[in-house]
Amino acid sequence: MMKVTYLEHSGFLVELEDSCLLFDYYRGELPGLDPDKKMLVFVSHAHYDHYNRKIFDMFGGRPDVRFIISSDIYPAGLPDREDIISVGPGEEYPVLDASVRTLRSNDEGVAFVVHCEGKTIYHAGDLNWWHWKGEPEAFNVMMRRSYQSQINKLQNEKIDVAFVPVDPRLGEQYFWGLDCFMKRVWSRWVFPMHFWGNYEIFDRLALEKSTEEYRDRIVKIERAGQTFVLQEPERKGE
Repeated sequence: MMKVTYLEHSGFLVELEDSCLLFDYYRGELPGLDPDKKMLVFVSHAHYDHYNRKIFDMFGGRPDVRFIISSDIYPAGLPDREDIISVGPGEEYPVLDASVRTLRSNDEGVAFVVHCEGKTIYHAGDLNWWHWKGEPEAFNVMMRRSYQSQINKLQNEKIDVAFVPVDPRLGEQYFWGLDCFMKRVWSRWVFPMHFWGNYEIFDRLALEKSTEEYRDRIVKIERAGQTFVLQEPERKGE
């Protein structure tokens, strides 16, 4: 069983039996946390909507805390602390009782694959199929190829929960990254993210013909602070 709380934008809290994993917090209200659980705090890159230095004040006093921070933030953007692990792309790191694997983002920083307590969690950060109208075709082709090359590295993973961007600023191409991910990688649940508060994106996803084969695995978010209890075979929002 896992509990997942949507904070805002790309920020999520995942609660397991003995660990809490916080991804890309920049604002939002956290639920009460068990002080006896291990705390892993992930930052995928330095963009303001993924990184808030407040995290070090929020969790710095916990005995079993580790901050797993993308190397694009280090060293100027980080305090001098022993509980910080600076991570680069394409590497693996043991962190407390978890293991963390990183992918190279085609924007900034890294994406995370976390193995913890028998669960596998993927957080994309800003790794996405970015296809921008007005950009040269060569740029969009490069974005597509770089995205697909990284997603292909996940094909041997069995992911329990994934957090993947669906950015409405991309127009009709908003879900290409999610679609590619779900058709190349097995994930029991997927949380769309990075939708800038536009909750109508979930209704759009439900109407896309391309999502038919995995639509029942898309978790519909309706508000910031919403908590989901994920367990086999049920899914429910609180």
